[in-house]
Amino acid sequence: MTINSNQMGTSVGENLRTILVEESGEIIAVGFDRDSTREFVEILAESDEPPKARLLVEEDVLKWVRDDFVLASTAADLLEADTLEIRAATDQLDGALVVTEETVISLLTSDEHSAALVTDDEEFVAAARKHWNDLWESGEEFDLRTPAYTRVLESLGEKFGSGMETDFRTALEPVESMENGGLDEVGLSLLVAAKHEQLLYDISRWGEDAGVASKATFSRTKTHLEEQGLLETEKVPIEVGRPRLRLLLGDERLREADAEELASVAHELLATAPA
Repeated sequence: MTINSNQMGTSVGENLRTILVEESGEIIAVGFDRDSTREFVEILAESDEPPKARLLVEEDVLKWVRDDFVLASTAADLLEADTLEIRAATDQLDGALVVTEETVISLLTSDEHSAALVTDDEEFVAAARKHWNDLWESGEEFDLRTPAYTRVLESLGEKFGSGMETDFRTALEPVESMENGGLDEVGLSLLVAAKHEQLLYDISRWGEDAGVASKATFSRTKTHLEEQGLLETEKVPIEVGRPRLRLLLGDERLREADAEELASVAHELLATAPA
């Protein structure tokens, strides 16, 4: 067996990018942590011709993915395209591996560098693929419970127009990196809707139809943001039934913010709002 050590990059992400660009067959990715999983999904999504990939990781990693709307919905895009499959490992996984049709690559990291140990010995690779295929078969299927990112954006554009779709996409990108800020994809979609002065009924119905969240969740989030001063509403009479509520931004700083600033301004306001 021949094992070569290659310093392919300064991060796991760089190593993964190099590996995935060169692969066209089916690969198995095993034992990734949260950061490596994020890199893996993003690289697959950015690739014009990604390999077909199976991802076998600990269940807590997949639960973390599910809590990150952008990452989970991007993974859902890959699942729909039959590019990615995911399962939760039922056995303990030691270390991160990528098993291709011709190589086994062990990804190693230190404080400053990431390296790959590679073998292309046919007998070893065949045994490794059988081993990980067996563990894959015993893995548990995992439901992300998240709609595909492309479908969410397309449905938003169809319902409200391309301007609102663009603002939502632009505003959503930084949200997942802001922890404990009290703002998620539901809150942000309400703020974008308020920026465009849409009705609560319309945005919450869109959100439920698109699989983002229930109308009840939209309503609760609207009430919270209204109590914190980020949203205001005005009644819009209709011919039959109770008046609908038009969403408006409740703070001057939000009204002056561009779409790319909307999330950060909202987080600052939520952080300083009275408990």
